[in-house]
Amino acid sequence: MIDILVGLFLIAGAAFVLIAAIGIVRLPDLLTRMHASTKAGTLGALLVLVGLAFHEGSGEVLSKVVATSLFLLLTAPIAAHMIGRAHARVMRKLKASEQKDS
Repeated sequence: MIDILVGLFLIAGAAFVLIAAIGIVRLPDLLTRMHASTKAGTLGALLVLVGLAFHEGSGEVLSKVVATSLFLLLTAPIAAHMIGRAHARVMRKLKASEQKDS
């Protein structure tokens, strides 16, 4: 029964990571690509980690999975915010330089 549950978590996690990769390739601009990679990529990684935790079942692995999950949940939104902010600043500077040239 545990093997089926582990398999489901791993397949679901891999599917979400695949969706994130397709989103990065197919979406038109930086902000939508960033959204796809942050949301789907993080969820996929968390599902794979949960599958690992169920497969191993030891306290040592579980503590590492919890620590890694917390790290992902704390850093992914901050990284996405900083990328979006940098993009907004660059676009603002480009628009200002275009207005000076006109």
